[in-house]
Amino acid sequence: MCLTCHSFTSTPSTSMKVTKGGVQQLGVKQSKEYGRSGPEPLIVTEQGRMSKVLLFVSSVLLCCCRTTRAEIFTSIGQMTDLIYTEKELVQSLREYIKAEESKLAAVKSWANKLDALTRVSTADPEGYLAHPVNAYKLMKRLNTEWSELESLVLQNPADGFVSNMSVHRQYFPDEEDETGAAKALMRLQDTYQLDSEAFSKGKLPGVHSNAVLTVDDCFDMGKTAYNDADYYHAVLWLQQALKQLDDGEEAVVSKADILDYLSYSVYQMGDLPRAIELTRRLVAIDPSHQRAGGNLRYFEQLLMKQLREMNQDYQPPSEEPIQLGTYSRPKDHLPERESYEALCRGEGIQMTEARRSRLFCRYHDGKRNPRLLLKPVKEEDEWDSPHIVRYLDSLSDEEVEKIKELAKPRLARATVRDPKTGVLTTANYRVSKSAWLEGEEDPVIDRVNQRIEDITGLTVETAELLQVANYGVGGQYEPHFDFSRKDEPDAFKRLGTGNRLATYLNYMSDVEAGGATVFPDFGAVIWPRKGTSVFWYNLFRSGEGDYRTRHAACPVLVGSKWVSNKWIHERGQEFRRPCGLTEVD
Repeated sequence: MCLTCHSFTSTPSTSMKVTKGGVQQLGVKQSKEYGRSGPEPLIVTEQGRMSKVLLFVSSVLLCCCRTTRAEIFTSIGQMTDLIYTEKELVQSLREYIKAEESKLAAVKSWANKLDALTRVSTADPEGYLAHPVNAYKLMKRLNTEWSELESLVLQNPADGFVSNMSVHRQYFPDEEDETGAAKALMRLQDTYQLDSEAFSKGKLPGVHSNAVLTVDDCFDMGKTAYNDADYYHAVLWLQQALKQLDDGEEAVVSKADILDYLSYSVYQMGDLPRAIELTRRLVAIDPSHQRAGGNLRYFEQLLMKQLREMNQDYQPPSEEPIQLGTYSRPKDHLPERESYEALCRGEGIQMTEARRSRLFCRYHDGKRNPRLLLKPVKEEDEWDSPHIVRYLDSLSDEEVEKIKELAKPRLARATVRDPKTGVLTTANYRVSKSAWLEGEEDPVIDRVNQRIEDITGLTVETAELLQVANYGVGGQYEPHFDFSRKDEPDAFKRLGTGNRLATYLNYMSDVEAGGATVFPDFGAVIWPRKGTSVFWYNLFRSGEGDYRTRHAACPVLVGSKWVSNKWIHERGQEFRRPCGLTEVD
């Protein structure tokens, strides 16, 4: 940057149990919640803990969530609609409660009146009925008034609430959304090195919030990871649930259930001493637990065998609580994972004084473009090689809002192009929603496209449509190339416009924390600034790909990230950006 201008429930993995004959699967009972074997599902009685009304509402919510669309979690923009939906449902719920209370008050009034009346009548039935008025009123009560009371009791004030729920149920998130949101928190935890306790207390970098996670929330987070055989994260969140429970926080889940999942997850992480200690705690709480005793014997025998083989003495488990860094995070498919995540945290940026001295600010008129002569754009260098520039005030607030307005109804899970088939498909490493806008749809889109052409000097006639993206919970796009490589020659064949020559990226929102665009190959970080745009070439003048431009969109930690981009293709640029004499010109 130029400093001279300004400064989750899927299924769990199979657990094991010891018997005299060896190790067998745990929890063979199948359930809708678990699908395949694992620790038995948690069954909780709610008597004395939840009112009849809340239990009813929970059941309705559960039913509604079964038939809804997924992937809402991938877009903050669409998730905001759920806030207003929930507000409307709360109002409907209050109306339902008021109607129930009114009905109950009327029934109580009847009961009190009839209770007093029957005390008198039963004291001397014949004497009571000797009076003709009392005899008449008894006939009337049993023939008419008790029927009216029956009708009152049979009234169902919940009909209005259920009807309102039915209207909104199509917009509800489903199990995939809950799981996706849980995994997003774990992704943020990894990328920004946040421990589970900080998350559970809402302590995020530079943000103070009352958003907290309860024992049950932490347990559900751990169970989501467990069900995905992700024992690393399962341990972190189950340990946090146990800690909060030990600190006296009330919860629906029992300590035995937490220890059951946690001890097995710790065993899977290879920490037998701690797995034994946790299983002993479980046995002490529930001596009749169907698996704990067998697991304990198996863990102890396995540890003794390992110690004998290594000729070592038994060492008691560490008394330090399990936390971030206790266990090594498993490696994954991404070779530059560590450098990528470090850049997302603002670490490892390769900005030297020599490089900084080569960065400048200037007014840019697009080589005397008539539309920019009177009002040139402000251009500043973000990086020298490869050359990345940022344009200031390239989008007005009004244009940003119009683009978002046009895109929001069409947002769908963002896709990537399959390198072998050229077909667009979703991918776990890209978590956002996007929409494509044509210039003919609105004058604003046409104006933005023209501005991109004026600024870059490249024709947009062969460019892809303007893509608008909104990143949801932990939204990201892991390191990738925008251009097609030699091993994927057919990636853009169907377009007939050649490879992606350049990328023009508009930032349409500020982001409170996270969400940077990073280039792991040369250690550059570009932070989102609303109304600005960045531009770089993906190809050398020879048409060869510049592999240094592999980049990523870091997970959004706090905030909502909106961007739009234009991928400019080779066709039509022959005289606007002529070929060079060497491969890397």
